[in-house]
Amino acid sequence: MANPFAKSRKTGNPYAIYRAGDMVWQVLKTYKQPKNEAGDIYARWMVAAKSSATFGSYEMGDTYASEVRNYGRLVAAEPEWLDHYASGVSVPTPQEYLADA
Repeated sequence: MANPFAKSRKTGNPYAIYRAGDMVWQVLKTYKQPKNEAGDIYARWMVAAKSSATFGSYEMGDTYASEVRNYGRLVAAEPEWLDHYASGVSVPTPQEYLADA
């Protein structure tokens, strides 16, 4: 099975959005299959991140998936993301979440 999140997306059309206070991560790409990330503390995601430290603008780059999952709270995700990372959780899609923001 191929990685369902390997294709890069643009900011504003992420696979998932996580928040921690004023910190926001939009997940734009993953480098490994979700099942292979579980045992890898160095698994990376490409994200667009913003906070007060970025003066409200997004900065893109790679970050450890474990940091986003440990510190952030999932606030929006594509249904396929929920199947792999948050089974049983109900959140809006990123498009619905961003339209309300």
